[in-house]
Amino acid sequence: MQETNELRDRLIHEFSENHMEKLFYFCLKKTGSHTESEDLTQDISMNILKSLNNGTIPTNFSAWVWQIARNRYSVWAKEKHSRNESQSASDIGDYEIEDESENILDEMIHTEQMALLRRELAFIKSDYRNIVVAYYIENKSVRDIASSLSISISAVQQRLHRARIILKEGMDMAREFGKLSYNPENISFINNGLHGANHEPWNYISRSLCKNILLAAYRNPATAEELAMEVGVALPYMEEELSALVDATLMKKSGNKYETNFFIVSADAQEKIYAHLRGIAPELTKAVLDTMEYNIEWSNENAPEWHEGYQSYEDMKWALLMIEADNVYFDTLKPFNKNAKDVPNIGPWGHTIRPNGGEWDLLGMESHNGDEPDFVGLSGCVSNPNEKDLPEIMFRQFRYKYCGLEKRTPPVLTYADGQAMVAVANGKSAEVDNAILKRLESYGYIKKADGDYVPTIMVMRKEKAHKMPNEVRERFESLRRKATETATRHYLFCREQIYKEIPEFLKEDEFQIDQACANIFSMRGAVLEEAIRQGYLTFDKDNEKQMLGAYLMI
Repeated sequence: MQETNELRDRLIHEFSENHMEKLFYFCLKKTGSHTESEDLTQDISMNILKSLNNGTIPTNFSAWVWQIARNRYSVWAKEKHSRNESQSASDIGDYEIEDESENILDEMIHTEQMALLRRELAFIKSDYRNIVVAYYIENKSVRDIASSLSISISAVQQRLHRARIILKEGMDMAREFGKLSYNPENISFINNGLHGANHEPWNYISRSLCKNILLAAYRNPATAEELAMEVGVALPYMEEELSALVDATLMKKSGNKYETNFFIVSADAQEKIYAHLRGIAPELTKAVLDTMEYNIEWSNENAPEWHEGYQSYEDMKWALLMIEADNVYFDTLKPFNKNAKDVPNIGPWGHTIRPNGGEWDLLGMESHNGDEPDFVGLSGCVSNPNEKDLPEIMFRQFRYKYCGLEKRTPPVLTYADGQAMVAVANGKSAEVDNAILKRLESYGYIKKADGDYVPTIMVMRKEKAHKMPNEVRERFESLRRKATETATRHYLFCREQIYKEIPEFLKEDEFQIDQACANIFSMRGAVLEEAIRQGYLTFDKDNEKQMLGAYLMI
């Protein structure tokens, strides 16, 4: 008798610990009401506890619990249907008792085999999968699903019924897929350097499948079979994708496992880094502005022709501020970054040499919903990877992801475009193909004036640069040091967060560690936003031809 009582007590404990919460969500999904689900859960629990106290000792406890739950729900549904039989058919439909066929999803949930559900969701069409996920994973009602998809309630019910049949057919297959198979995640990227001839790495990292393969292998280096299971892709297709990613140097193979070949910063680390950056932004921006304004004030007095006068100073400040922010950025990095010349496989631009003429490095960032400064990129004019011996054209364009400003200009200019910009600045637009001139005019980089084309951007000539006297240089450098000291505090914080997350397979790659720290240590966006907040930078939202952030050094 004592043994029976001890077994009963263990089962009661197991019920309260492992089944009560699941029962409540089962009832909530069935009833669509917190109040009714509480009542139904209590009813089911009382029946289970009463049976146990009366001496019932089931052989399969979990199956017995869910059998009682289904029976009591069936009684509840019939009683409620009977009470509301005077209502319209559409109202009765809200109780979701029309489909009395075997509910294979419920069976999987009840037997705690959620892995089967994840597995099979990877193999059904999105029309079915989206409804199944909404109904069983997100606990949405049929009516809510129908409303969100703009289809009828009966259509949702039919697709649920069809999905159950499809899922049942796959139940006996020996496969178990991970979360990424039905709920893919997103990664954003910072890419520095020169693209490959086939637009590497963007031709890979813009695709959702590749993003999730890279994310899965970063979190947990795995075999092709394991990655196929995690992402939900048949092995032949996965092997093809992995081969391409390894060839592109985005992944590497170590033994029979694949590893992602660059850093991916977690959402949690980003949240901490951006919060820290927000905290120092006012101090940092003031220090950068003080340095920049001191330089400009001296130049206006001692080298009044330091620019060609094509653009107003108010508009030039957008590029000048970012240039000085970058100077502080690079001065901050100097004591920390390894000399790229001492690292094998590093090209003349200081980035890793890649296939198809590419020279680039990459940082991935998990998607997160936190508050971060708007990104400010930097592009220029790009030559063909097979023509790297061409002289560099010092055209640069800061691209502000702020209020849609980045959409005003193209991502890059071609080398021919850059040559045309130099020709226009030198008063030789007549020597340029008219189609190129029209294109540059449409972008807003040049305009017609007195029958000829002139630039609309900041143009500077190296021969007009004046050297600061020693005492002026010392004052200027002291101002920049103050900005660098502030930036260094943020850089060290970023580096601390990166080191907390370094995966085992990247711990020895000091160059990539430095690249990751340098990329997540971002100053431009915070400085830009603070300068706009202070009213130092202004722009006309309606003037799409207002050229901001571009400059040409000849």
